[in-house]
Amino acid sequence: MIQTNNLKFKYDNDNTIFEFPDITLSKNQNLLILGKSGIGKTTLLHLLAGLLSPSDGSIHIDDVDTQKLTNKQLDKFRGQNIGLVFQNNHAVQSLSVMENLEARLFFAKKTISKTVIKDLLEHLDIEMCKNKKVRELSEGQLQRLGIAMAIVHRPQLVLADEPTSSLDDTNCKKVMRLLIEQADANNANLIVITHDQRIKPLFNKTLEL
Repeated sequence: MIQTNNLKFKYDNDNTIFEFPDITLSKNQNLLILGKSGIGKTTLLHLLAGLLSPSDGSIHIDDVDTQKLTNKQLDKFRGQNIGLVFQNNHAVQSLSVMENLEARLFFAKKTISKTVIKDLLEHLDIEMCKNKKVRELSEGQLQRLGIAMAIVHRPQLVLADEPTSSLDDTNCKKVMRLLIEQADANNANLIVITHDQRIKPLFNKTLEL
């Protein structure tokens, strides 16, 4: 369950105050957040992920008020319960695909299972890349690795920042289907933040900023 109330944020040295509509998601519900550049989409994602602290308002993830957590508790909570799909891949270039996923599980303090990782890579159609270094992957393979790293630890919430903005129509649909399927398989909420109107039909719940 995801719930936000009266969220506001102000960057230092900037008079602009971002005010965000309330969000309420039941278990397994997905949400698409649409808006133009500069409207605060990425700011909202960073607030939900606990990477920024709101000036006002509250964020509850599975009944946990994240604003009441210490920095150490928040880091642990984020590592265990939130998966992030960024525009730019944040995998460690010098490690293999398998090693990156093992590291993600290690830092999330989750059991490292090569079988679970192998099954996930097979589902994402990159099992043949498991021993390749990240720098050896194609753009499409990197995108799939980004999804794998966001969900391998079975988070409660998956946040995706513009996951389709640089993709053609065919790959746009593929990536979104993978995200939705994997969130559903893990009983996670999926929130996608984008300006890409093409994916609107894939969501029953949409919020426009």
